[in-house]
Amino acid sequence: MSFDLDPRTAAQRECGGSHVDDWDEIKQWSDEVYMPYVVRPVGRALTPASSMFSAKIADMTLTRFCYGIPVTIGDFAPEAGNTIVLTTIQGWTRHSVTAKSGVELTAGGTFVADCSRVDYRLDTDADHLQLNLTIPHRLLADLALRWWGRVPDDRLWRHKCAIGGPGSAWLALLEYAVRTLSAAPQQVATGRVGANLQELIASQLLTDWAASAAVDLEPTTVEAPGYVRRAVRYIDEHAADLPTVGDIAEAAGVSVRALSGAFRRYLSASPRDYLREQRLQGVRRELLSPTATTVVDAAGAWGYVNMGIFAASYRQRFGENPADTLRRTSR
Repeated sequence: MSFDLDPRTAAQRECGGSHVDDWDEIKQWSDEVYMPYVVRPVGRALTPASSMFSAKIADMTLTRFCYGIPVTIGDFAPEAGNTIVLTTIQGWTRHSVTAKSGVELTAGGTFVADCSRVDYRLDTDADHLQLNLTIPHRLLADLALRWWGRVPDDRLWRHKCAIGGPGSAWLALLEYAVRTLSAAPQQVATGRVGANLQELIASQLLTDWAASAAVDLEPTTVEAPGYVRRAVRYIDEHAADLPTVGDIAEAAGVSVRALSGAFRRYLSASPRDYLREQRLQGVRRELLSPTATTVVDAAGAWGYVNMGIFAASYRQRFGENPADTLRRTSR
């Protein structure tokens, strides 16, 4: 059984696409679209015949991709903060679950791994073709907070599993997303259509993922009140402006004391902790961007002035100097 799942427009399909046989070009493309990782051909002196297409669904990245040869892929960069959702269109793929076990998927099967939380490896045959989603972990955590009132713990994020399959609601949603993207790529990339589609995809993914992990998304206590969700959105949107806790509390409509207590209860962090995390993640994204220039520019965009204090915080959070991140991106 095979599935089309072609997100390209009619004009793009008529062009036929191009096959790339240069490893460096493939690596540069995949590092930018997915995240840095290591790929090894299964066999000697094999030349890839890769087909690559990428499009945006709001903050998610959808790709239709193959190497054209058998490969083993691993060492996904955890600092990129991404979850990957890989659907096999044709051929087979084998996904690691533990160091000694895995699951093999054929057409219509989907595998989920949060590369910001777990190690992950993937093996493919020569005929593989995949439709993949790259989703920031933060996007899923924020949606869980809005929908279910709390952020799941690592029982979910560290769980690697297969979901969907032929006849599933998940695969039907993917087919709908692909058709919508093919018909209206710009609206899906930047408009309300894409924002709504992103929320549908994320909520269905979390529902199926949690079912496999035996994690109950419904809160066992009273869900986080609306003012906590308003505060989270305010921080996400204004982190680069260095809001004070007072500013955040005012935007949420509560006192600083009430906000701080609620953050510790529902997010296991203070408002300052959450703000610090969003600023450091923002700088990280800047440094990992192909347009990154200097550490000073990236840090300055997120309100950092003292480079010594910033570098120490960055090193403590990500285990490397910001210059090392930038240097790796440049390579």
